[in-house]
This record gives sequence, structure tokens and C-alpha cells, in this order.
Amino acid sequence: MMPPLLRLGTRGSPLALTQTGLVRDALARSVPALSAPGAIEIVPIRTTGDVIQDRPLSEAGGKGLFVKEIEEAMLAGRIDAAVHSMKDMPTAQPPGLAVSAFLPREDARDVLIAGDLERIDALPRGAIVGTSALRRKALLLHRRPDLQIVTFRGNVETRLAKRAAGTVHATILALAGLKRLGRPVGTPIPEAEMLPAVGQGAVCIEARTDDARTRGWLAAIDHEATAVCVRAEQAMLVVLDGSCRTPIAGHAILTDGALHLRALIARPDGSQVIETERRGSATDAAAMGRDAGEELKRRGGPGFFAD
Repeated sequence: MMPPLLRLGTRGSPLALTQTGLVRDALARSVPALSAPGAIEIVPIRTTGDVIQDRPLSEAGGKGLFVKEIEEAMLAGRIDAAVHSMKDMPTAQPPGLAVSAFLPREDARDVLIAGDLERIDALPRGAIVGTSALRRKALLLHRRPDLQIVTFRGNVETRLAKRAAGTVHATILALAGLKRLGRPVGTPIPEAEMLPAVGQGAVCIEARTDDARTRGWLAAIDHEATAVCVRAEQAMLVVLDGSCRTPIAGHAILTDGALHLRALIARPDGSQVIETERRGSATDAAAMGRDAGEELKRRGGPGFFAD
């Protein structure tokens, strides 16, 4: 058997493997050299973020823990490219690596998983909600300061099982992951109530900057509209020095060349939320993001994120 032409690294969760399968299939359709059976190999890699389940990632070193071992494997030449959920990505890649392509973005909204209840406002007073995301915690407490928020880690199926078992009254998941896994559960939360995380719903593919062949193949499947939107969101995040230690949200939508970016920062306890938005051309995506970030940083002032 011939060795694979392209090795795609990924986390080993069902969602990560599903997303990597989507990348494999897109490449097989678009790149004749990769259409033969066995031309693309999927390589699961266990990350530190997958191992740590007993505490929020903000206490363990940040969201880069979901990509560190995968990037190390790529730099060592054990894989050729890596498939990530964009919201897991740090704001900068290590020297020698770069995000080279995006799949078309899925619905970026969050979903409330609460049995028959369909609105955050419908949760009983003092309800226990499981989430490990500081953004979700802050926005929940901003709307409902009576809620009890507990740490909830694990993959999609694990968190759904915990909620079904009654460990918590409710949890919140990304709609994109549920749709990709074929799990039509819960109710989408309007963005006016819970603005998505930067990059939520987007799948990116990272490669070595000196690997022209792989980057050329990835260019064949790159979804430019998604890249533009994420560029605006990431530029805002860079200005705010954002990580999973800080409650920041941002979502950009591109319609007929017109870009609309909404962004916010929140105090970790939900006591204050500062919002802004920008409208402009797709060609100004990064500048719009930086400008929005500078405004939020100025309005928040020093120490805004201190709990």
C-alpha cells in the first residue's frame, strides 16, 4: 500500500474526528491528487486540554492546551496539517506554522440544553448551570445573577449525558458542534442574549509555512468569507490580549461584501458588559476588529477583567 500523501492531525474526540472527516472529504473532492482511497490519513492526537477534566482550562494554562501537542507533531514532521476548532486557537501561531484554510462556517450561536425549557429566563431561580467557559458564565450571570454556575468539562456526549442525568439543570453548547454530530437538541440562544465566542462555528486547517505543497492543496478548499469574518474577530481579540481567562465575545457576518462585527467584554462575575459594533467593507476586516478592540479596551479601563 502506498503511504498517504497528506496526514491530518486532530484531537480524538468524536466532534474533532467528524470535523477532520469534513476536511478530508472536501480535499478529496477538490484536489485530484487526494481523491484516491488512502491518500489522506487522519491522525488522532491526545492533547493536554483533553486530559485535564477536573478544572477550567483558564486555571490550567489556557485554550492553547487543545492544540499544543498537535502543533508539536506538525513541527516534528509527524503530520502535514492540523484541523482545529477556530475558537480553540490562540491569537498567534508558533514560528513556522500558520492557519492556511477554513471550511464554510456553521451557525455560530450557542444552544441552551435544559429539557423542555427553551429560554435562559425560563430557568428556575437558583438553577444550576454547567459550563467551563468564562464567556458563557459571565453572560449568564449578567442576565440571571441568581443562577449557580458550576464547572462542566468533557466532550459533547459527556456533557449531554451529565445534563440528562440531572447533575445540572442546564448546560450550554455550541450549535455548530451539535449540528456536525447530527444531534438536534436544545434551543439556539439569540445573539442579543449570548454573543458567540470569537471563531465559534469555524473549522480551520493549520500547516507549516514552508510546506508549499500542503498549503497549495488547502488553498483549494479555503472559504474566503469565513476567513474574512474570523480575521475581524481575531484582530479584536489580539488588541484585548484575549484568552480563555477573559470573558470576550465577538462575531462577524459578511453579506454581499459588507462586514458587520459585534463585540463585547464582560466582567467575570457578570456585573458589567460593554458592547460595540462596526460596519464596513470586507477589505477592512482586520482594521475594524482592531478599532473595536481598542474601543472596548478604552471603555473597560485597567483591571476590567479582575474578578
